Amino acid sequence: MKSLDKGRRAAGLGLVVLVVAGGLTACSGSSGSDAGAVASAGTDQAAGGGTYTIWDPYPQFDDSSDWVKLLTQCGTQAGVTVKRTGYDTTDLTNKALLAAQQGNSPDVLIVDNPVVSTLAEAGVLTTTDETKIDTSAVSPNLLAAGQLGSKTYGIPIGANTLALYYNKEVLKKAGVDADSVKDWASLTAALEKVKAAGKKGITFSGIGTEEGSFQFLPWFWGSGANLTKLDSPEGVAALSLWADWVKKGYAPTSVINNTQTTSWQEFATGDFAFSENGTWQLANAKKTGFDYGIIPIPAKDGGTAPAPTGGEFVTMPVQKDAARYVASQKLVTCLTSTGNSLTTTTTLSYIAPTEDVQTKQVEQNAELKVWVEAVKAAKGRTSDNLGTKYPKISEPMWKAMQAALSGSQPPQEALTAAQATAASAIQ
Repeated sequence: MKSLDKGRRAAGLGLVVLVVAGGLTACSGSSGSDAGAVASAGTDQAAGGGTYTIWDPYPQFDDSSDWVKLLTQCGTQAGVTVKRTGYDTTDLTNKALLAAQQGNSPDVLIVDNPVVSTLAEAGVLTTTDETKIDTSAVSPNLLAAGQLGSKTYGIPIGANTLALYYNKEVLKKAGVDADSVKDWASLTAALEKVKAAGKKGITFSGIGTEEGSFQFLPWFWGSGANLTKLDSPEGVAALSLWADWVKKGYAPTSVINNTQTTSWQEFATGDFAFSENGTWQLANAKKTGFDYGIIPIPAKDGGTAPAPTGGEFVTMPVQKDAARYVASQKLVTCLTSTGNSLTTTTTLSYIAPTEDVQTKQVEQNAELKVWVEAVKAAKGRTSDNLGTKYPKISEPMWKAMQAALSGSQPPQEALTAAQATAASAIQ
C-alpha cells in the first residue's frame, strides 16, 4: 500500500490548528472533555492493535440498536474488536479535527457529507485510491459530495433530500390535481387556487442559516443557476419566485424564521397545501391525521429539480501506522456493502447510494419511490469542485434570501450584493 504524502499531512495539520482555534461551530462540553475523547481513541489504538475505533453522528442509537449490532458484526468479520462512540454532528467535526491535530484519529469516521471537503483539505482523510475502497456501484451524483479535485475521500452510507409533501384534502377542495404540478408555473397556479379556496399555500424554511440555503437550493439549481454566480438571471428568478409567494400570500411571512421543524409543524396543522421537507419527516407525516402525498420539487421548466443531498460519508482518517488500513478497509466495506446497505439505510431512514439497494427499498416500501427519484436528481452542496468554498457562498446566499423575503431588498439587488461578498471570500 502506498504511503501518504508527508507534505500533505504537515500542511493539513497546520490548517487543522487554525480551524480548531477558530471554532467551526460551538462545541458542547469543555476542551478537557475533547482531550479526553481524543486520548481515549489513542489508548484504544495502542492496545495491541485488536481494537478499532469508529466515531459516528448517531448518538440516538445505543448498544441494543441494529446500527451498533452491525458495527459489532463487521468488526467480528474483520477479526477486530470495534469500539464505537456516537457524537452530535457539530461535536463530531470538532473532535475529529482535534484528534487529527494530536495524531489520534479514529480508524473509521462517519461524517456529514459537507464536512468531508473540510477534513480532506485539512489533510485529515485518506483517499479511496490509497485505501482501495470500491466506490464503483455508488451513484456518481452522491459520490461527488465526497470528492475534492480528482480525489474521493470516502463512500456515502446513504442519502436524504427534499421533496414536496401535500395535503390531499386541501388540494381537492381547491380543485387542484397534484399530478398537474410539473413546473413553477403550474405550482404557482395551484397555490393561487388554494388561497382562493380559503386555505394556505406552501410552507418552507427560509431562515438565515444553512437550513435556509438547503431549502432554497432546489429552486436555485432548478432554475439552471450555478453557485459560482449567485446573481445570474436564473438565480434572480429563483429568489423572485419565493419573494413573490410571500408577497402574494401564497407562503406565510413566518418562512423567514422557519426551521425545517417549525415549517413542518405549520404543515401538520392541516391548513397548508404543500410543505417542502425531507425524507426524515415520513414518520411524522403518518401522524398528521390527514391524507398526504409526495411529489418531487419541480424545476422551473419541468422535470425534477436537483435538491441537495443530506447524509453521511464513511471515511478513513490518516493514521501513523498505515498497517491499520487493512482492517479499517474491511470495516468500511462491510458497512457499505450491498448486503448490509438495506439494513443500514432502513435504520437511518436514508435512501441507499446504489441502484440495486434502492430497488429493494422501493419493493419493500412503495412510498419511497418518489424519494429515490429525488435522490437520483440530487447533488451535493460541495459538488462542482466547490469543496470548502461552499460555506463562503451559502452564507451570503441566505442573507440575500432574508433580504428579499422580508422586502428590504429586491431579489436582484440582494443577490448582486451576495455575489460580491462570495466572490471576495473565495478568492
